[in-house]
Amino acid sequence: MKIGVLAMQGAFREHITSLASLGVEGIEVRRERHLEGIDGLIIPGGESTTIGKLLVEFNLLEPIRELAAGGMPVFGTCAGMVLLARDIIGSDQPRLGLMNVKVKRNAFGRQVDSFEVDLDVPVLGEKPFRAVFIRAPYLEEVEPPAESLATFMGKSVMARQGNLLATAFHPELTNDLRIHRYFLEMIK
Repeated sequence: MKIGVLAMQGAFREHITSLASLGVEGIEVRRERHLEGIDGLIIPGGESTTIGKLLVEFNLLEPIRELAAGGMPVFGTCAGMVLLARDIIGSDQPRLGLMNVKVKRNAFGRQVDSFEVDLDVPVLGEKPFRAVFIRAPYLEEVEPPAESLATFMGKSVMARQGNLLATAFHPELTNDLRIHRYFLEMIK
């Protein structure tokens, strides 16, 4: 199995390390040719406006949309969640717009307001997931066929829509590999 990790900005190396810990090859994606032969794609955290502009500049928006429409699983963390969202509150930035969700950027505050919390994620089992929130978004609306998988302070922070998965937090910054494993199960 080969998983592409968008490597334009953000925590892409940490995702590749998480995948390697699960015995899966991570491929850095910077150009359209890097999408060939991958089984899934991770869009990491970082700055969603910058990543969106780079997706346009490197002509990756449409190829990724087409792969996702064809059923390839795509997982977005933090800025990746923003880029997967259909609607971004207060922004017309470039996005993939694949998930039936409305996202609020930097919803929990600025960098200095970053935090960690034990989060209940029922699809992962009973043990809470230690979630790292850094200038994190949340989902203001989650409409079918999208479904919320976890909430914090009454706000959705993890969602799935078929072959699409999004988290407001950074599972790649922890040693808990359950969310990456869950994504890999979506591919199988």
